[in-house]
Amino acid sequence: MSRHKSKSIPGRNLRLADQIQKDLAGLIQREIDVSRAGLITLSGVELSADYAHAKVYFTVMGAEPETATAALTEKAGWLHSLLYKMLHIHTVPRLHFVHDVQIARGIEMSALIDRANRPGPVADEPDEPEDPR
Repeated sequence: MSRHKSKSIPGRNLRLADQIQKDLAGLIQREIDVSRAGLITLSGVELSADYAHAKVYFTVMGAEPETATAALTEKAGWLHSLLYKMLHIHTVPRLHFVHDVQIARGIEMSALIDRANRPGPVADEPDEPEDPR
């Protein structure tokens, strides 16, 4: 699902962001070497109001986020030109790739919740007194 802030034409902005995400995901799968950049998943696209810039949020498995960002940034111009041929619109946005940390934060929060809900002694409760017999 795309991320968007513009309220001017929200329907068009959302549809275009979703289409860019879909097309770009296929292009990345074909054009970016998995052994170098890892398995890249696009988690959202945020378009500027004038459609000149697109922040492309991604997650990566099997590589460091910096390595994947470098690989995507290196191929951004090529991906832009391929996207231009696919979309048939007047302005294809310049691509800016951003590692999405929201998923990692969600996993950390889920682990904390699981740890808090685990049965066993809780640190805040005093231990039961020993039987003095």
